[in-house]
Amino acid sequence: MAYTRALVRPPASTFADGLTRSDEGPPDIGLALDQHRAYCQALEECGLEVTALPADPGFPDSTFVEDAAIVTEQGAIAMRPGAPSRAGEVEGVVAALRSYFREVAQIFAPGTVDGGDVCEVDGHFLIGLSARTNEQGARQLARLLGDMQYKSSIVDIRGSRLLHLKTGLAYLGTGCVAVTHELAREPALNRYEKIPVQADERYAANCIRVNDYVLVASGYPKIADQLAARRYHVKPVEMSEFRKMDGGLSCLSLRF
Repeated sequence: MAYTRALVRPPASTFADGLTRSDEGPPDIGLALDQHRAYCQALEECGLEVTALPADPGFPDSTFVEDAAIVTEQGAIAMRPGAPSRAGEVEGVVAALRSYFREVAQIFAPGTVDGGDVCEVDGHFLIGLSARTNEQGARQLARLLGDMQYKSSIVDIRGSRLLHLKTGLAYLGTGCVAVTHELAREPALNRYEKIPVQADERYAANCIRVNDYVLVASGYPKIADQLAARRYHVKPVEMSEFRKMDGGLSCLSLRF
């Protein structure tokens, strides 16, 4: 899928009050804003028109717009985030998506789905069951995707250390996936070439293919070298302040 647009939201002044399991300490909001601007510039260099929503201090995690919705070639679907504090993030993202899509389907209670648990692999969707995405939500999403003529598979990551499915998985096109050890034996991935992400670089598994480039978090040379050896055009992006809040490269944008 060739991307032409991206929807983003810069971190708000309350960013450090967001949800995190990290023990790295609070993020530096000034540095986070600098890194977000650089991230947007990287998307533009990949050929995307970037639309930025206003920062929303009422929702500290709202910079992670990926969790609020997913976008496919056939339409958009509003998620229902599993953390109650994030429920209010969806409305603004959906309002922006309606500029591009006539209708936006949605997940209803008691279902919950975070967009970070949804990975598209050449038109097939992997849906992760996690602490944020429950079985009711996964089944609802599978039905909505089926209405769009997409197939899907459910991947249970609840027994792993992964926050979201895409914490440990990235589809890179050309039949390749980058995976951490938690997903290395996942049957749904057996048809793809697996690029292993070493344990000391597991954060870098959340990389993103954007047209001719693969964006990778800076500071992880092993995976960058593996990708370069496969002739991917690697574009490093500084992500230290978002890592402190359990966020990765895919989390910061909706690309379509």
